[in-house]
Amino acid sequence: MKPVERRLLHELPLLRRHMTYSTLLALTGAGLVVAQAVPLATVLADGFVGRPPRLAPLAALGAVLALRALVAWARGGLAQRAAADAKRGLRDKVTGRLQDTGPLRLAARRHGETATLLTRGIDAVDPYVTGYLPTKAAVGVVPLTVVGWLLWTDWTSALIVVVTLPLIPVFGALVGLHTARRTARQWQLLARLGGHFLDVVAGLPTLRAFGRERHQSRVVGEMADAHRRATMRTLRVAFLSSFVLETVATLSVALVAVPVGLRLLHGDMDLRTALVALFLAPEAYLPLRAAGAAFHDSAEGIAVAERVFAILDDGRDADGNSETRAHAPVPAPGTSALCLDDVTVHHPGRTDPALHRVTLSVGPGEHVALVGPSGAGKSTLLALLLGFTRPDRGRVTVGGADLGDLDPDAWRAQVAWVPQRPHLFAASVADNIRLGRPDASDAEVRRAARAACADRFVAELPHAYDTVLGEHGAGLSAGQRQRIALARAFLKDAPVLLLDEPTAHLDPESEAAVTRATVALLRGRTAVVVAHRTNLLPHADRIVTVRGGRLVAMDPTELTALADDPAPAPEPPPTESLVTS
Repeated sequence: MKPVERRLLHELPLLRRHMTYSTLLALTGAGLVVAQAVPLATVLADGFVGRPPRLAPLAALGAVLALRALVAWARGGLAQRAAADAKRGLRDKVTGRLQDTGPLRLAARRHGETATLLTRGIDAVDPYVTGYLPTKAAVGVVPLTVVGWLLWTDWTSALIVVVTLPLIPVFGALVGLHTARRTARQWQLLARLGGHFLDVVAGLPTLRAFGRERHQSRVVGEMADAHRRATMRTLRVAFLSSFVLETVATLSVALVAVPVGLRLLHGDMDLRTALVALFLAPEAYLPLRAAGAAFHDSAEGIAVAERVFAILDDGRDADGNSETRAHAPVPAPGTSALCLDDVTVHHPGRTDPALHRVTLSVGPGEHVALVGPSGAGKSTLLALLLGFTRPDRGRVTVGGADLGDLDPDAWRAQVAWVPQRPHLFAASVADNIRLGRPDASDAEVRRAARAACADRFVAELPHAYDTVLGEHGAGLSAGQRQRIALARAFLKDAPVLLLDEPTAHLDPESEAAVTRATVALLRGRTAVVVAHRTNLLPHADRIVTVRGGRLVAMDPTELTALADDPAPAPEPPPTESLVTS
């Protein structure tokens, strides 16, 4: 058994139960195969010699056929239920891991590939559960049962079966190794195609603006053609494998049938025994032949399971243990200091640290502004305070308690975060604001919008607070999206506030409105504000410069440069076609 298969049985205990039930049903089916062969041979032998049919063998044959049909139905039903539960379990595990993964690590993934994995990918586990596992259980019991009965009935035929049976798994393994590699390649191409297609759709306006949409159409077509060729190569191998296994099985049955016929011709064997041997010999090879076909059908599911486990293992320690630990209670943030103690952070794929030996303390109720060039590490510092990433060295503490030991959900319930580019969902304006507090009433939502200076433009939307926005807040300008994010923070009313350049990329009018709302939001809260402009700096108790991942003394020329930073040109008003009702 491959390591990935052992891992599947470990991660999904229901598959172990499925294997147990399948083994019991396969054993029952093997007994019924023998029970069917004996009365069938008796009925045919009686008919050949002109003896009138006897009722007992016919009745037994009918009962056995009915029981075999019942066992086949039960095996199929249990397999389908196990497959549905297995897919749901894998999806729950992957989504649970993604929920526990910080946004910085998530941003490094190709979202299209993850979406393909969660949908089309995990569906490929179906053939493994419904076909391969039941067939694998049958391989362990059916040949033994059949050979055991043959040994008692005709030891010569049983010996031939025992000698030729190993040929099928040997040839199957030789072809199967080739199939596994090709199927893994096929899945990689499919995942890449899904990810690239999602990127192209998301960036279609940009592609059209630069006249590159036709080029990307060709790229998608080439990737689809590569996946088609890989699929056809995999199918060719599967057909070759089926041909080899069928040929070996057929020749093996012939090796049993020819001696039986010769002995029957010379009178060394009676007709009934000969028929039993001829009926049971193919049944001994059948599970092995079916296992070969089921292996090819399940190869893509195995490749998908490997990718699932790669995601589940992302973030575990060297011993394979999850980062999950017992959580300490969260200190009251409004009366506790936030501290970074000799913190260093490395991002994957980069040699230089994003933050290097940073030490910073933010007292209760203090407003600290972070300034510095883009890429200096300011947003990484906020990600540390949010618990979205963990330091490679040093500690982040809240009231002396290590942030890594606190319940992340309980901590984030005490924090309001306004990013530079807030994400708005394809939902109503009210629901987007309620993200800060889902149980808030309509009146509270309106008060939060008014405090964020968002009430005026919301009232002008087609259905006001019930207007359903497009994806990513399509239909609103950057300043309007920023005010919706501030309204979320007002509604949440958390004691700790983290702002990541809330006035960046705004026209002067929007910048003034967002600044007024931000200043009102800062009152009475502990706040860390990333600022590239000077409009919020007068409201900070302390200004800290971040440069090259380090905290340095404030250079007076930096403040002058920030003050001289011109405001961007105003954005065009949103088009009504992007706002859906």
